[in-house]
Amino acid sequence: MKLRVLGSAGAEFPNFRPPAFLIDDQLLLDAGTIGSVLTEEEQWALQNIFITHSHLDHIRAIPALADNIIIKNLRHTVKVFSIPDVIAALREHMFNDIIWPDFSVIPSPERPVISFETIDTGVDYTVSDYRIRAIPVNHTVPAVGYRVCKGDTTLVYTGDTGPTEEIWQYVSGVDALIVEVSFPNDMEPLALLTKHLTCSLLRVELEKVARLPKRILVTHPKPQFYDIIRSEIEDLGLKEIELLHDGALFDI
Repeated sequence: MKLRVLGSAGAEFPNFRPPAFLIDDQLLLDAGTIGSVLTEEEQWALQNIFITHSHLDHIRAIPALADNIIIKNLRHTVKVFSIPDVIAALREHMFNDIIWPDFSVIPSPERPVISFETIDTGVDYTVSDYRIRAIPVNHTVPAVGYRVCKGDTTLVYTGDTGPTEEIWQYVSGVDALIVEVSFPNDMEPLALLTKHLTCSLLRVELEKVARLPKRILVTHPKPQFYDIIRSEIEDLGLKEIELLHDGALFDI
């Protein structure tokens, strides 16, 4: 499983892009960044996008992708998967013919550019070569993380979450965990209020895992605190852990 980090920041600044994780050049976890990184040909290769929640920094690149596809006059449908609340938000608040055209019926309802696919939590879905399960997490809006399996390889992505429970049942010993840390430790009250994690909170969360993953990839740091968060991650003393940067590549 090849992992390409298109974006991994908790805000947008020069050299810091919103979250998007590309697997094997075709499957995308969250869509904060697409067209500002991927070439035309790489965009056309996208087949399936799994969204964790409806906040703008995790969905904002989908409209431009749809526009690029229709302008190119490609006969190509990108499937966008998520839980019912997220799909409803995309339909009602973005692809509503006010904020952006409804690409789920363009160029035709039979062959749209975007196909919205509702999934349930706790169910394994087979998509191409992957088995994917949505798992509830604790955020300010309905949100899930994802377990992605391909053959014997497993990756878990939490998306945005504060202290949570269920997803840790799926993390023990996996090949890679992508987990958020948004704020430095001294901003824990704000992290808890907005349902995000700090390094100290992550330490507590990882104690819920029977066996640590082979890789722990930290995402979603606020760029203003990137260096502080990196130092606090180092202080955790875990050989498996590292802070992501945009453009990173991994063989999982």
